[in-house]
Amino acid sequence: MVTEQQVRAWVEGYLRAWSSNGRKDIAALFTPQAEYHERPYETDWIGREAIVDGWIDRAGWQEGGWDFDWSLLAINGDTAAIEGTGRYKELGTFANLWTVTFARNGRCSVFRMWNNQI
Repeated sequence: MVTEQQVRAWVEGYLRAWSSNGRKDIAALFTPQAEYHERPYETDWIGREAIVDGWIDRAGWQEGGWDFDWSLLAINGDTAAIEGTGRYKELGTFANLWTVTFARNGRCSVFRMWNNQI
């Protein structure tokens, strides 16, 4: 069972990786066979390398600055539900709902995001 502390550490790592766009920072979040799904966009990255490559391709989204507020909604076994609001100077504001399923090593094995512009 994942703990609140593990979830907080993972989200902090996610935000660090979003800021750095560093391959090592991004890869550290996910298992080798991880899945990353995002809706309403048809984003389905399967495998850590595909996640890293897809993530780096989005570096332009951060132009002009951004911030992200989040809260932990629930933990059920190995999966956490997270609510967030991302504000991008160039893109606008987005409401996010994440489910993050964790492997035993604390890395994400399945990431699902519902991303809606406000």
